Amino acid sequence: MTDPLRIVTASEPLAVPGGAAAPVEPAAVLVDKPPGMTSFGVVKKVRWALGVKKVGHAGTLDPMATGLLIVLVGRGATRQQDRFMGLPKVYTGTVRLGQTTPSYDADTPVEAEADASGVTDGQIADALAPLTGEILQVPPIYSAIKKGGERLYKKARRGETVEIEPRPTTVTEFVVTERRGDDLDVRVACSKGTYVRSLAHDLGAALGVGGHLVALRRQAIGPFSVDEAFALDALVEAARAGAPPA
Repeated sequence: MTDPLRIVTASEPLAVPGGAAAPVEPAAVLVDKPPGMTSFGVVKKVRWALGVKKVGHAGTLDPMATGLLIVLVGRGATRQQDRFMGLPKVYTGTVRLGQTTPSYDADTPVEAEADASGVTDGQIADALAPLTGEILQVPPIYSAIKKGGERLYKKARRGETVEIEPRPTTVTEFVVTERRGDDLDVRVACSKGTYVRSLAHDLGAALGVGGHLVALRRQAIGPFSVDEAFALDALVEAARAGAPPA
């Protein structure tokens, strides 16, 4: 039986010609999430643009992050969420040494600072090695993981201290592509469930100066690349017009 799920990229129309209210379903639409918006915010906007009640996504990006979000349009697509959720991910980002935050990224204020000017490239390479391969990772308390029936981020906002169990994950690549003072541009390839924020935090901790993530972009999910994705505004415009963007 032929798989009816359509993978929609930025070069294709989203709607049947003649009406924005007649989108092609089921579909997996590749979207380049803008900064400052939640993944659910993207889903809501796509739902409005396409006029489809059942819309979901296949893997959350934090509000600060940009990059590939696979938006599942129609019940036939959302039922296939697991098909995409388990795919490996590729990210690029920036780790800032010498500063820590409660969320391990730039979405919460800096809580501690240290001088990272003495950290050598050799020390960074040594600290990266144990964070690559099959590892046990402690997720950030500012995360959607549930404990005791409640999301951890809700406990964090109340100032609660919570013991978080480490989780197995696989990091196939964690490399520095460029160093700019205390900022390290990195590339990460990893399995489902990996927190790049935790990798940034753990790298800083291993170097003894702390660290947090100040930029993150998801470049790929399995065979799907952000280079093929719609900019969100272009997607909305194309959906409402029933034609691909120029």
